[in-house]
Amino acid sequence: MKIGVTGASGLIGTPLVRSLRAQGHEVVRFVRSGAAGADARAWDPSTRRLAPESLTDLDAVVHLAGAGVGDKRWTAARKRVVLDSRVDGTTAVAEAMAAAQGPRVLLSASAIGWYGDTGDRVTDETGPPGQGFLAEVCRQWEAATAPAQTAGVRVAHLRTGLVLSGEGGLVGKQLLLFKAGLGAPLGSGRQWMSWISLDDEVAAIGHLLTADVEGPVNLVGPAPVTNREFTKALGRAVRRPTLPIPVPGAALGLAVGEFAREGILVGQRLVPAVLSRSGFRFAHADVDTALRAAVRPAAAA
Repeated sequence: MKIGVTGASGLIGTPLVRSLRAQGHEVVRFVRSGAAGADARAWDPSTRRLAPESLTDLDAVVHLAGAGVGDKRWTAARKRVVLDSRVDGTTAVAEAMAAAQGPRVLLSASAIGWYGDTGDRVTDETGPPGQGFLAEVCRQWEAATAPAQTAGVRVAHLRTGLVLSGEGGLVGKQLLLFKAGLGAPLGSGRQWMSWISLDDEVAAIGHLLTADVEGPVNLVGPAPVTNREFTKALGRAVRRPTLPIPVPGAALGLAVGEFAREGILVGQRLVPAVLSRSGFRFAHADVDTALRAAVRPAAAA
């Protein structure tokens, strides 16, 4: 297949491009700062510009681009950047695909933030939408694919959970603390965390390129854990003890602001019902094996 990828230099995009090429696929990267390299084509998501003719020779598009959610404190301006980067970029891709006589598959990034706080309730793709900023971002993000869907493109929304990687995300940010024996539960520690290994995230996206699946797909592992369980598992992965006393939610709020409530202290107990029914098999089905795989490259570096 010939596959276009936005966000190709990100945490997920980088190994995805490498994996697709290793499987013999041809990959075209869409870049913002002009076409750099024979495999790159230009687009401007901020102005919703993507030439339809740049898609006509593609079989599928994997759209991953978007500003980092937890990279900076949530000011009003930063929240606007997070929302606009997703809606504008997705609109550009969807409208170009609708106009192009080309790719008939769009795998468009989303997140389990769509569900809001699910508490202790086990939730699959049929779960109701949640409340809050992240839930609203995800709702508009997914809705922006409508032009492609109307044009008959098969669209799957990749509702990704916590991606476990020593190179970034929550694990990457906490790794030094845990290696120093200073890892601790966050908040009550009872909130559920829906995680997926980076290897399984990449493999699942590759699987969905040809699987007969559309609509929302939870890209999470089959066994969510509480934050307290996750903390102990990460300690085991780095072979260090963890602290029994949790970091108070109020302290997290002071440290990172509003993101603490929706991105750290929220409970999300999601399961990958659609992905499992489609025949996907996880390489890392439990959090211990996933975290060992996540920290191994970082330990070797």
